[in-house]
Amino acid sequence: MSNRRTFLKQGGAGLVGAAAVEWAGAASAAGADETLKVGLIGCGGRGLGLLKDFAALKGVEIAYVCDPDRLRVGAASAGAKLMGQATPKVVDDFRRVLDDKAVDAVIVATPDHWHAPAAILACDAGKHVYVEKPCCHNFREGQLLVAAAKRSGRVVQHGTQSRSNGFVAHAIQLLHDGLIGKVVVAKAINVQRRADIGHGSPGTPPPHFDYDLWVGPAPFVPYQSNRHHYTWHWWYDFGTGDMGNDGVHELDIARWGLGVETHPSTVASVGGKYVFDDDQQFPDTQYVLFEYPGDGKPGHRQQLVFEMRIWSAYQPEGFENGNIFYGTDGWMVLSKSGTIKVFDRKGRPRPIEGTPAKLPDHSQDFVNAIREGRRPTAEIGVGFISTALCHLGNISTRVGRTLHIDPASEQIVGDDEAARLLQRSYRDGHWATPRGV
Repeated sequence: MSNRRTFLKQGGAGLVGAAAVEWAGAASAAGADETLKVGLIGCGGRGLGLLKDFAALKGVEIAYVCDPDRLRVGAASAGAKLMGQATPKVVDDFRRVLDDKAVDAVIVATPDHWHAPAAILACDAGKHVYVEKPCCHNFREGQLLVAAAKRSGRVVQHGTQSRSNGFVAHAIQLLHDGLIGKVVVAKAINVQRRADIGHGSPGTPPPHFDYDLWVGPAPFVPYQSNRHHYTWHWWYDFGTGDMGNDGVHELDIARWGLGVETHPSTVASVGGKYVFDDDQQFPDTQYVLFEYPGDGKPGHRQQLVFEMRIWSAYQPEGFENGNIFYGTDGWMVLSKSGTIKVFDRKGRPRPIEGTPAKLPDHSQDFVNAIREGRRPTAEIGVGFISTALCHLGNISTRVGRTLHIDPASEQIVGDDEAARLLQRSYRDGHWATPRGV
């Protein structure tokens, strides 16, 4: 291990700029009474869910549906019509969506390796962006996406929907108001039963699926039946493991409740494949500890703990995924599905005061932010700081050692191998490779 400071060259905002970027507010693409034309990029399960959400909003037109799988894009087109929309244009290459000046905004619901490249290109084409979680396949792409949002002045909403959940927001406000004293430790739990993906071998893509277009800027590997629709989550070239898949939701809530707005200074993890004997490259079991030292004095140091098992349906607090917050005067158990329990320092239940506010759902908030020229509830600077936890945790697990971070400069200190994993390699000369990588 090198003793020198190892860093990732930056082309965009540093950490503090990412979390609290000066944002003047984009000019509204459509007035309050004008139709907002939206293009859907990615028509898998999540894309169809977002299609349903956006198609139901007043004043929103689904102008395009885009996917390299003709069956999926056909289903999306039919779904839009069932929702009362006019027949959207059907394309396989999203550059046709970005070239249409009538399109105001895009939804990026692709596999992870396309999230940031597509969102960056959309910002640079003048489109507002709703980008699904995690906002980036790797740390460097997150920096570049934050920079693209800043220079373009576009509204960029991250798909961590709990930021628009009134129940969760109410619980977080109780924490910030001191209900359990100073929150010292936050725990993010991702425990659920997933199937293994088996063992595959290279084959021929289905005739309705443009595999080359799907791979995009990622290094090209042969088509494999357990390495495309959905199972891409578990491959380094395309996904971010379950830490980036479901874990990012609980990590975002944990960080929100903890009240930290920077990267951690230390990341330590253990994990790997403990159960699944298959082709998955990411861990099926993972514990990651993030430390936020403040000024190093007692009372200012905080921890965030991530617990993941994707082979177990055990529900330690009555839910699969959720959060626990430990404070100096008690603790809180929270699940976005509707569980909240608060205890004092002796373990006695405490009453919960107030009523959660009814908030616009995440898609409506995105549309409102465009019309009102304001930040969305999960603006991309906030989304990147939470997503970065997934990347740092996965890197620590992958190299098998503790990482030391300089939060202000977004650098990994003294570990060249780990620093290289902050970014990725790309297919030579591909048009979607982000500038600055």
